Amino acid sequence: MSSAVGTPSTLRVWLLATRPATLTVAVSPVLVGAAAAWRSHPGAVRFDAVLAALLGAVFIQIGTNLANDVFDYEKGADTAERLGPVRVTQSGLLKPGQVRTGMVVSFALATAAGAWLALSCGWPIVAIGVASIASGIAYTGGPYPLGYNGLGDVFVFVFFGLVAVCGTAFVAIGSVPWLAVAASVPVGALATAVLAVNNVRDHRTDVGAGKRTLVVRFGRGFGVAEYAGCWVAAMFVPVVLAAALRAPTMLLPLVLAPVGVRLSMQVARTEGRALNPLLGRTALLLCAHSLLLAAGMIAGTRAG
Repeated sequence: MSSAVGTPSTLRVWLLATRPATLTVAVSPVLVGAAAAWRSHPGAVRFDAVLAALLGAVFIQIGTNLANDVFDYEKGADTAERLGPVRVTQSGLLKPGQVRTGMVVSFALATAAGAWLALSCGWPIVAIGVASIASGIAYTGGPYPLGYNGLGDVFVFVFFGLVAVCGTAFVAIGSVPWLAVAASVPVGALATAVLAVNNVRDHRTDVGAGKRTLVVRFGRGFGVAEYAGCWVAAMFVPVVLAAALRAPTMLLPLVLAPVGVRLSMQVARTEGRALNPLLGRTALLLCAHSLLLAAGMIAGTRAG
């Protein structure tokens, strides 16, 4: 993983730049959207379209991560005082131009996947793809960066919850069942929880960089409450779905409830760099929750 002189290899640096731990935010909604489509129309799911949606989502996430890396550096949000994991632009591992090129390539690959989906599934995919890429860039770039104006949480919930889950269901079966809309709530909520940890950790340095996240605007207590609220939503929705569908298997995600309580308590009493492991655990548990939610939908279909 490292060169002979002790500096990271090129592959290692680019892998670091993609932020692999965050890719669960892209994978999870595709899993849930595909499962919701299967539950609604068993045997009719187009798995080639689901695979293309997965590739598109992953490349959009990588492109967004690279955009965040270079734009935060250029705006002064990432400095030597940074509390989070290493960022390749700020640390000098890659030049800004290299990271921009990587961003363009990632979004181009996402566009290629989206173009295939558009030809196969219709024009709505074009609108979803354009909006997703534009928002990924606008999250930290452009004249009104979403993440710097308190809109990052809304962006994450909408695009990594509602849009990604429902978009996957649409390409899978050609329609958006109500189950996909409902199931997008816990996915979007836990994706937002990942961002909440990040914002709680960085709220002091964000003030100096002019980054007015919701935690900066309303205080650290808001971020802690937001995180806990995201877990409550993630646990509540499966209960509602289990009752509505008369499917006990929808309750599978509830096995993570004690973990959510413990993480919420840890976020409340942890400061600075010590929050980094909680960021990774939240991202991992988003994937675990989504797997259990998807399994509950599919198992319920088989049982019915």
